[in-house]
Amino acid sequence: MILKNLRLSLVLLLICGIAYPLAMTGVAQVIMPAQASGSLITDASGKVVGSELIGQTFTDPKYFWGRISSIDNNASGSGSNNYAPSNPALIERTQKDIAAFLAANPGVKQEDIPADLLTNSASGLDPHISPKAAQIQVARVAKARNLEPVQLQALIEANTDGRSLGVFGEPRVNVVKLNLALDELKK
Repeated sequence: MILKNLRLSLVLLLICGIAYPLAMTGVAQVIMPAQASGSLITDASGKVVGSELIGQTFTDPKYFWGRISSIDNNASGSGSNNYAPSNPALIERTQKDIAAFLAANPGVKQEDIPADLLTNSASGLDPHISPKAAQIQVARVAKARNLEPVQLQALIEANTDGRSLGVFGEPRVNVVKLNLALDELKK
């Protein structure tokens, strides 16, 4: 009886742990190779600079800034602190982030800062911000790069994805792709 159970366990391990994952990976590579390979983003020279699915932290004034990430956009372990709104650590972090944003973006009022620039996503990896969060940064980026705001407005528009299937979610801007397009603008 024990030998029979061990054989069954081994067969199921081979099927579920090796054959099935290899088959699904092979099918995914054929049907959607870019997504199966990590939705990688490359620059004009072909160098991989990131993934469409994972945010990056930008702090230089010449770049658009993305969402806060309590895990530093480290994809090896996603999640956030999941603090309650009354948690002193969250309040302190948010106040510091508001002060830093206002210092870098003079002329912006605190009440105009979109929430997505001050909050984690559930995974802590979200590469997207709202179009409003991108728009509110135009003056800073334009000044830092000596560009006309209208150029940046067009860039934001070109890098805004609509609702999924036209219904689900909200319009969003992938910050990594937007900043890559921004770097290509000056070349």
